[in-house]
Amino acid sequence: MHRITRRSASAILRHGGARYHRNAIVAPVFCATRSGDSVVESDAKPRWYSVLSSGRCNIVKSSTELNLNKNGFFLGNRYESTATASDASAHPPPSAEKYEYQAEVSRLMDLIVNSLYSNKEVFLRELISNASDALDKLRFLGVTKPDLLKDAVDLDIRIQTDKDNGIITIIDTGIGMTRQELVDCLGTIAQSGTAKFLKALKDSKDAGGDNNLIGQFGVGFYSAFLVADRVVVSTKSPKSDKQYVWEGEANASSYTIREETDPEKLIPRGTHLTLYLKHDDKGFAHPERIQKLVKNYSQFVSFPIFTWQEKGYTKEVEVDEDPAEANKDNQDQNAEKKKKTKTVVEKYWDWELTNETQPIWLRNPKEVTTEEYNEFYKKTFNEYLDPLASSHFTTEGEVEFRSILYVPAIAPMGKDDLVNPKTKNIRLYVKRVFISDDFDGELFPRYLSFVKGVVDSNDLPLNVSREILQESRIVRIMRKRLVRKAFDMILGISLSENRADYEKFWENFGKYLKLGCLEDRENHKRLAPLLRFFSSQSEDEMISLDEYVENMKPEQKDIYYIATDSVASARNTPFLERLFEKDLEVLYLVDPIDELAVQNLKSYKEKNFVDISKEDLDLGDKNEEEQKVMKEEFGQTCDWIKKRLGDKVASVQISNRLKSSPCVLVSAKFGWSANMERLMKSQTVGDTSSLEFMKGRRVFEINPEHPIIKNLHASCKGNPNDNDALRTLDLLYDAALVSSGYTPENPAELGNKIYEMLGMAHQGKWSVPNANTQHPAAQLQTPQAYEAEVVEPVEVGQK
Repeated sequence: MHRITRRSASAILRHGGARYHRNAIVAPVFCATRSGDSVVESDAKPRWYSVLSSGRCNIVKSSTELNLNKNGFFLGNRYESTATASDASAHPPPSAEKYEYQAEVSRLMDLIVNSLYSNKEVFLRELISNASDALDKLRFLGVTKPDLLKDAVDLDIRIQTDKDNGIITIIDTGIGMTRQELVDCLGTIAQSGTAKFLKALKDSKDAGGDNNLIGQFGVGFYSAFLVADRVVVSTKSPKSDKQYVWEGEANASSYTIREETDPEKLIPRGTHLTLYLKHDDKGFAHPERIQKLVKNYSQFVSFPIFTWQEKGYTKEVEVDEDPAEANKDNQDQNAEKKKKTKTVVEKYWDWELTNETQPIWLRNPKEVTTEEYNEFYKKTFNEYLDPLASSHFTTEGEVEFRSILYVPAIAPMGKDDLVNPKTKNIRLYVKRVFISDDFDGELFPRYLSFVKGVVDSNDLPLNVSREILQESRIVRIMRKRLVRKAFDMILGISLSENRADYEKFWENFGKYLKLGCLEDRENHKRLAPLLRFFSSQSEDEMISLDEYVENMKPEQKDIYYIATDSVASARNTPFLERLFEKDLEVLYLVDPIDELAVQNLKSYKEKNFVDISKEDLDLGDKNEEEQKVMKEEFGQTCDWIKKRLGDKVASVQISNRLKSSPCVLVSAKFGWSANMERLMKSQTVGDTSSLEFMKGRRVFEINPEHPIIKNLHASCKGNPNDNDALRTLDLLYDAALVSSGYTPENPAELGNKIYEMLGMAHQGKWSVPNANTQHPAAQLQTPQAYEAEVVEPVEVGQK
């Protein structure tokens, strides 16, 4: 038998017992020592072990009572203990007492007021939503109980301010509240009267339920304490003959309810909510501020909202005459007297309608004109140009929402650039109440952040403050549908008969769609038809990928492209020589993001994108026998060039893309192109280590039909160590480096090589002899004097 030590017993009990059951308890066990085949008690003190019992602790008096297997190990499995089951049945677990959670009311109110909302101005949105719910409840109940509407009072919301005293009063003519409802709704935190009302409708299976009801959390009322020290609610319900006043203060744990006895303050129906603003928040009591907040948050509430505004009108009033002028007029009695007047502005206060009760997105798209869409766009987003396109649609099914999307006429400027996804271009409404326009990619990806519009839904997952859109499956479905509609709208512009519309769109937002090729692989099929590029056969007008595919040769299998910094640079690159000869079209990628976008697309309509500046270019005209002969003939020359260039190139090969150039430097198939290397070098925070790794492999391709290569080939066979030939190789590599789009590592050295070659080629060719220097042959001749003979003229026939 094995001996159970203290350490092993405690380990077995710890891992074999309590690990597998949370109700495991410990009981004493004696440590035994091995003495032959008998167990001897070595310690009289009891040791505790786990028996996984849900009842009481048992003390084992001898080691024979332990549950041991034949190897002597303790078994901590509760299902093998019969004593445990009997103990559990004999001693049932004691009954647990149930307690309710308690809360410190003042602390809870402080959390709701100061931690739930991030923006103080939303208090007005919440209180107007409560008033709208009260009106909706009255309208709904009035269908079955007309007596509730016996007081002929208009269903509206009115907001009156007193900027001098810092008081805001919100008046609605809704259902009002009884005394008990004041206790239940305002005295019970997080109990929503609207949610309770909707639940009652659902339980009664009443047809309809009103979808315009907004409240759901039961904390919107307490947002009043964001700006107010004291709140007074005076309310009258048609269900009660009495009017009650609820009053509460910020940071207080109690409130009061009393019956209204002042006859001047009695109201027929509804609620008067009065806010006594804090000293620092009295700016909210200005009528202009209230009007602005209503237009921003509650513009499309289904009931009219009136604000108390100061107005004025002009009128003519008489002016008192000056005594000196009066005496002058009296002297001139014959002059006609005229009364002097002036124009003054007479001010007065009156109610002014602030909101539009019918949102344009709730109307039938067939009934809305283009002018109305454009006017709504300009007014909502403070634009002065008409949009390029708009899309008005309703989505039903798993997610229901209405939306109007717009494509602006010009790209955003300044801080709303491509790198900023928070553009405030999408305004989210829930039941026609504005929630937020501050999104970070929840509704639209970054590359579509230029799209503007409104989205209205009845069942979006919001946080309690209704300021943050929570991530959920509903939001993901909504995002997919909005993106799809945006693509349909852009595609409509591209298919327009007026080609200038899409040219204008591409000029402003083309880079956004290219960014989408990098960030959204799921929508590559939607993005690719919208892309536009210059090409070798269309240098003045951009073409689509569909147009390129239509112009492809029958034997052409791939879409060819070259990435450079300009169309002129692409046109003169040596990579195009053989393709020009075969009349193959090549796309010019002149925008820095173009190459990355095309590489992420990989293919279009089963045609792969091929960079003609990379190695292993296949133009579909390979002749293996001819290539084999060329390699055998120029193999030694290629090795000679590779030996001279060393680590500058990975290999030297025979080119199939050159026609008039002697050589070209191509990049590795999976490395950076010359254009990409140039862009990566220009990055402010570029990684130099990856730069060295990606640019390491370059292939030097030669044109065996060029005279320079033929002369070098002859030099390789005749005199491979000729200095002139070696210097020619160095200069040839540097020239290929520049013509292929790479940047020389030492421009000054390249310049010296060119100067040296020019000096050798032109030495003495155009030299002019000096006038002071005589020819050497002339210096050897000795000057001699000659005497002239005078000959007289004679007639013919005479001597």
